[in-house]
Amino acid sequence: MDGRLIYLMGPSGSGKDTLIEAARAPLRAMNCEIVRRVITRSAESVGEDAIGVTPEQFEQRQRAGDFALAWNANGLSYGIPMEMDEWLHAGRHVLVNGSRANLRQAQERYPTLLPVLLTVKDEVLRERLLKRGREAPEQIDARLARNGMFKDRRSSDGHVHLIDNSGALTDAVNQLLALVRLNAAPDRT
Repeated sequence: MDGRLIYLMGPSGSGKDTLIEAARAPLRAMNCEIVRRVITRSAESVGEDAIGVTPEQFEQRQRAGDFALAWNANGLSYGIPMEMDEWLHAGRHVLVNGSRANLRQAQERYPTLLPVLLTVKDEVLRERLLKRGREAPEQIDARLARNGMFKDRRSSDGHVHLIDNSGALTDAVNQLLALVRLNAAPDRT
């Protein structure tokens, strides 16, 4: 039996990396691996546990077929290593820090994926982005505008599971674990 892909999405600053790290141990106990993305950003960047590569290295790896999924967003390239497919075929579930813009591509390749959108109230998101200090205020405004457009589009898409991460992290972790238990975890009876 193949495992199931859990495709976590959300705007930059919504707390995806924090949620993933907080849920790591319980997810592993539920037969779920977490994939490290390859990103054309310095590995020393604060936040995500990712593999940092140069744009040239990324392009070389992409041409070599090293990625199960790949996309570009916000001036960066992102890749999910093929290792994910090995885990899925071995019956393990896999959590990916994905992209909202890449969801359709992911669904075409993995039709049974579990799409999960991490949401956060705009005022909380703005505060987090300002604290992070990676973008200028006008870039943050542009991110918030894109986030609003995505909210409007997904309102008609009932299959995406929503987790609100505006409050306590433990609440978001519990919601994620419940979704995995209900939709991806194997029946152990």
